[in-house]
Amino acid sequence: MNKIFIHIEGLMVLLISTYFYAAMDASWLLFILLLFVPDLSMLGYLFNNEVGAIIYNIFHSYILPILVVLIGVTFIISFVLIIGLIWVAHIGMDRMFGYGLKYPTGFKDTHLQRL
Repeated sequence: MNKIFIHIEGLMVLLISTYFYAAMDASWLLFILLLFVPDLSMLGYLFNNEVGAIIYNIFHSYILPILVVLIGVTFIISFVLIIGLIWVAHIGMDRMFGYGLKYPTGFKDTHLQRL
């Protein structure tokens, strides 16, 4: 039952961030192009599992993208807000599919489940 809530929570984050993105009337091509950019952080696994997990988690935690959104809203910088919304949407999408933050034991070991 808890897994269902995690998936629904991710879906809600994805939908809400996408809604606000749409309200900005920004480019959908840009949205699609940048939606998977945070996954480049998986390249950290080329070094080792520990470095990979650290880099991946930095880019897949809500901390930085929410700060980016806040900076965009506070200083009225549309492009910064757009980047933050796409980033939040990506994380929500990942959570919706069950991908979580990584443990240094391996890429498939996440805080949500073992993939």
